[in-house]
Amino acid sequence: MKTNKVSKRELAYQAIRKRIVDGRYGPGQRIVIDQIAKELGSSAIPVREAIHQLESEQLLNYVPNVGPVVRSFDHSRYKETLEAVAVLEGYATRLAVPSLKEPELQHLVQLNEDMKQALSQFDLQHVSQLNRTFHHFIYEHCPNSSIVQSIEQYRERLNTIHQTSFLRNPKRAPYSLAEHDRLIELITSKQDETEIELFARQHKLNTVESFETKEKK
Repeated sequence: MKTNKVSKRELAYQAIRKRIVDGRYGPGQRIVIDQIAKELGSSAIPVREAIHQLESEQLLNYVPNVGPVVRSFDHSRYKETLEAVAVLEGYATRLAVPSLKEPELQHLVQLNEDMKQALSQFDLQHVSQLNRTFHHFIYEHCPNSSIVQSIEQYRERLNTIHQTSFLRNPKRAPYSLAEHDRLIELITSKQDETEIELFARQHKLNTVESFETKEKK
């Protein structure tokens, strides 16, 4: 009996979370517990438990006389998360360098070319997807699994903020892709690993700075 309850709770958690991440549930949207319970063929109890977990993950807010609603865009949270990713990805890139041989570097080149092609077609959603793939491919070669896990957790948090940085600030995209070219060049030419780390970190911080500039206008 206990196992079934946990299963229903997890099912509700995954269903609600996926709808938040993919944008089906937008900022400010109310989560109707009875409706979700009916969809999943469960009672309201596991849905409420799932909602409590999503509240603890800061994906939902409880509003008096309304109930749980999807959190609105949080400027400070977005900025802080990007800054944390910048530090972690910079160091992960440094540690990954010895594992990035010619085939891996050619794959990164192709990913960046695909991004340029998508950008030329104004397909920012695809650019964003490829950008995540590009950076994931680098840091998955980092031998420190704790750092990789931390990056994944922060990136999951970014996925819940409803819009990627390119969608929020499309003018940043061409500069970001040029920085990808430079990063690949630094790794290919076997530059000092500290220089590579600092460049990879600044690449992400440039997104933060670009976002800040846009928000002040």
